[in-house]
Amino acid sequence: MTTARRTVEVDGARASYLTAGGQGTPPLLLLHGTYWSRVWLPVLPALAAAGLRPIAVDLPGCGRSAGELTAETATVPALTAWTERFLAALGIDEPLAVAGHDIGGAIAQRLLAERRRVTRLALVNSVTYDSWPVPGVARFRDPEVAARTTTEEVVAARRTAIAAALARPAAESEIDEYTDPWTDPRVARSWLALAGAADSRYTLELLPALRETAEPKLLVWGEDDGFQRVEYADRFAAEIPGATLVRIPAAGHIPMENDPARVGALLAGFFA
Repeated sequence: MTTARRTVEVDGARASYLTAGGQGTPPLLLLHGTYWSRVWLPVLPALAAAGLRPIAVDLPGCGRSAGELTAETATVPALTAWTERFLAALGIDEPLAVAGHDIGGAIAQRLLAERRRVTRLALVNSVTYDSWPVPGVARFRDPEVAARTTTEEVVAARRTAIAAALARPAAESEIDEYTDPWTDPRVARSWLALAGAADSRYTLELLPALRETAEPKLLVWGEDDGFQRVEYADRFAAEIPGATLVRIPAAGHIPMENDPARVGALLAGFFA
C-alpha cells in the first residue's frame, strides 16, 4: 500500500502528515512525541490494508510541518487544542480512533479524557503517570541550558536517543533519515520547546477522568524500552478500564521498527 505525504493549513501554517488508504475509509490519527511522523511509517501499509486511513501528523514545528513551537504552544494542553484544529482542517469533526507514541500518548489521553474525541485508544510506549520527562529531555527544562544548546547539539543528542530507541543495529543512513528534520534550526528550537514543556502533571491530572472512561484501550509496548518502562504499562492496564497490554519482546521505544508486522497487525486488528 502506497504512503503519501500531504499538507493542510492550520493556523495559517502548513501542517504535514503521512497517510495511506482511501479517503472514504475510517480515519485513524497517529500522534508522535519527541520524534516525528517517521516513527509510524513501518505500520502505515498494514493499517491501510485493514481498511483504515492512517493519518500520522507532524506537530507544528516538528518533522516536515511549518511553524515553530514556543514554551507556551509546546505544552500538552496547547498541542491537544492544535490537534483538534488540525482535525477540523481535514474536515474530521466526529470522534475517531487515536494512537499515541511517546509524548503523543499524553495528547491522545487528553483527547479521550477531556475532549471526548476518541472512540478507541492505543498507546505505544507512551508517557503515563509520572514516567516522564526522561533525563535526556528533562535537562532542557532549564531555560539556560536550552538557550545555549545549538542546533548541532540537538542533532547529536537526537542521534544518540534514536540509536537507543531503535534497540537494534541501524545504518548511519537510517539515523540520518530520522534526524534530518532537526538539522533545521527552527525545528531544533521547536524540539527544545517541546522538551522544556514536558511535565508529568499533564498525565497525572488525567487519571480521575481516565478511570471513568469505558472506551477500549490497547497498550502495545516494547519490553526493552529504556525510556518508558513496561512497568508503567502494567499499571495502566491494571487501573484504567478497558485497557489491555500486549508486550513486544526484544523491542525498544519504537516497537514499530523492531517488529512492524506484529505491531501493525495488533493495531489493525484493534482499530479495524
